[in-house]
Amino acid sequence: MVIQLKHPPNLLSKRTISTKHGQSSDIRPFSVLGSTLDYLMSLMNSAAEPFETVHDFIFDRTRSIRQDLSMQNIVDKRVIHMYEKMVNFHVISHHKLRLRSSGPDSFNISSLHHLNMEQLAKVLTSLYNLYDLNRDHNSVVHKNEPEYRSLYVLLCLNSESLPEGERLSLWFRRVPSPVIKSKEMSFARRILRYFRMGNYSRFFSTIAAEASYLQYCALEPYIDKVRALAVLCINNGGYKLHPYPMAHLSNLLMMEESEVESFCNACGLETSLDEQGNKVLPTKQPAFNHPKAGYGEYGFSGLENICRGREAEENV
Repeated sequence: MVIQLKHPPNLLSKRTISTKHGQSSDIRPFSVLGSTLDYLMSLMNSAAEPFETVHDFIFDRTRSIRQDLSMQNIVDKRVIHMYEKMVNFHVISHHKLRLRSSGPDSFNISSLHHLNMEQLAKVLTSLYNLYDLNRDHNSVVHKNEPEYRSLYVLLCLNSESLPEGERLSLWFRRVPSPVIKSKEMSFARRILRYFRMGNYSRFFSTIAAEASYLQYCALEPYIDKVRALAVLCINNGGYKLHPYPMAHLSNLLMMEESEVESFCNACGLETSLDEQGNKVLPTKQPAFNHPKAGYGEYGFSGLENICRGREAEENV
């Protein structure tokens, strides 16, 4: 599929210009690059085409914008805002592509997801460099820097590194002190601690209470993994004569009760009804397993509040 757009060809044309052979007439001025990026970002929620098609369209053109900025050596604070928008694109794509990865085109979408993560790592690295280059003598941080720095931590929960990244223990040493002390980074570090300690209750409740939409999108692939850990612990640690109420499990995992039952079944566990007709999870079942095909598309009951918080921030 091809997205049909009405626009001047010089704005959004797909181009690859090498620095060696580039000419000044080939490079778009900053004002055009800014307008082009704003237009591309307006396509993010387009329903005219599948998201992977929209993503592919925006992906190539944002990379071209970065190329033009680099060739002109533009590194001022105006560019910070542009890179933040491009990070938004890749982080939200990280979330949306994953939701579509279980469909019939899962192989192609998984490939897009991998490429998106590679570019996200590059854009984040460039953004952090821009923050450092534009820091004044008072070491004042950019107003959005804490949130965008926190994304690196949240993307690294499981692996300690992003593609082309570095270990978190080393990365933290280069983060400015005001950012380390910020509420955004405090949130990210607590989530990191809860994830590695297996504190699933605090993990979910903290996300629901404090995460921004971007932070949620970065975290979302880890949520079902922590849910599986919670179900495993409850199954192994429960009393066989006292099945665990599904309503309680629903609140704990931040899921609808119908989805909790499906999730438990996907983990190889059976559910049943108690004497009052309430759904329960019998514990000490020996058949627990991590689904080979993934966990499916399960919602997060705190997401609505997170999205409302995002809308409120955008309206300020």
